[in-house]
Amino acid sequence: MADQSKNNPEIFELNNGTMQVKISNYGATITSLSVPDKNGKLADVVLGFDSVDPYVKGLAPYFGCIVGRVANRIKEGKFTLNGVDYTLPINKPPNSLHGGNKGFDKKIWEVARHKKDGEKPFIVFKYHSADGEEGYPGAVSVTATYTLTSATTMRLDMEAVPENRDTPISLAQHTYWNLAGHDSGSILDHRIQIWGSHITPVDQHTVPTGEILPVKGTPFDFTEEKRIGESIGEVGLGYDHNYVLDCPDQEKDGLKHAAKLTDGASSRVLNLWTNVPGMQFYTGNYVNGVVGKGDAVYEKHAGVCLETQGFPNAINQSNFPSVVVKAGEKYQHTMLFEFSA
Repeated sequence: MADQSKNNPEIFELNNGTMQVKISNYGATITSLSVPDKNGKLADVVLGFDSVDPYVKGLAPYFGCIVGRVANRIKEGKFTLNGVDYTLPINKPPNSLHGGNKGFDKKIWEVARHKKDGEKPFIVFKYHSADGEEGYPGAVSVTATYTLTSATTMRLDMEAVPENRDTPISLAQHTYWNLAGHDSGSILDHRIQIWGSHITPVDQHTVPTGEILPVKGTPFDFTEEKRIGESIGEVGLGYDHNYVLDCPDQEKDGLKHAAKLTDGASSRVLNLWTNVPGMQFYTGNYVNGVVGKGDAVYEKHAGVCLETQGFPNAINQSNFPSVVVKAGEKYQHTMLFEFSA
């Protein structure tokens, strides 16, 4: 199976008897994730398509994929590293976004290992990013492992090793969540708590200014759970901001709590844990009439993204945590998705 999947986009399944996840080797993309509600009724809670074709044709606004080599925006597609100036594709003018024109989300990853069902089903994807790919320095070996660690928990481990040169690396998992079901409409009635008491405010091109501001007393304050739509009218198109995750009182498997997302109607809850410093909270502001699974039409705010990440444009902001990984060292990014009802 692994040999065949080197060239062809396919969809692979993980199923532990309680939750079912479908993931493509195209972009290491979650295309479907079904979890039970309070009555045990399954619903698919991620936006996406029924087949791989629309992803390959570029119809998905980053639905469910892993983005890289550097997630989010790099200002004007420029940075300097070890005295060398680099220029990246400007695929979201005036910036470079999510790795460029053909980032990791638009590559076919190798399926290295796959255990479909039984206890702790998992799939391991590998991708080799060549030196100079999308303008970035050095070759990088990347691994992404999705594991169903318990009845309603999924873990994603992303690792990347620069082979010969230092390079910026910051991967993100770009799933759009709707805990009421992918076809249920707006997420504005979902409630969210974010363990981040600061944000990195942005300029008119959605690039951080370099400031780190407290959310207290602003529409960005989700330190206590509240309705996503409560103050969204005060933030332009909607939320599309990086939260500085707090240093935790408590950890789980060495991970800090990033967010808790709740849908009242189904009682589904998603708790997200991670080991990286930031999380992009994005309310699907640019989704517009995308025809998805079962002919569902996804409009603005049809899903919410919780993209744990290094800070956007960190490569150009010396006061942000560095995203540079030295040659031979290992980038490690873990996300733990705990579902309950």
